[in-house]
Amino acid sequence: MSDTPAKRPPKNFRKIRLELAREPAHPAGSNAFGYLLVAPLDDKGHIDAESWRANRASCRVIRFRPNDGEEIGHLVRTTNGQWKFHYDVEGEDEDESGFRLANEVFSSGEYVSIKSEDGMHTYRVISVEPV
Repeated sequence: MSDTPAKRPPKNFRKIRLELAREPAHPAGSNAFGYLLVAPLDDKGHIDAESWRANRASCRVIRFRPNDGEEIGHLVRTTNGQWKFHYDVEGEDEDESGFRLANEVFSSGEYVSIKSEDGMHTYRVISVEPV
């Protein structure tokens, strides 16, 4: 066993919980559909691209759905600055992408839209906590 302590992410890293907002199939929304993100945020609540770049391996996403279990992946950024959730390292599955995620504020009560294989869905930011 190593005496070296595990590296902690920088102080601006947050655990962010997103839950499905109301939509026709779920008029009250649903806490059974959502995401847990571990990502760095700047002082305004935006994803901090510089901190992400320096700590990519620590930027994680967990997608949860009833009957599907959890899917674990990474927060990635495309060359044009778009944020995506990447799960399938070796396969051909499409990444999920955020709609203007670079401009979104991750603060409790705010909303973000994410495009997945079955279309665009809106999620409510339930909590933002230090890691």
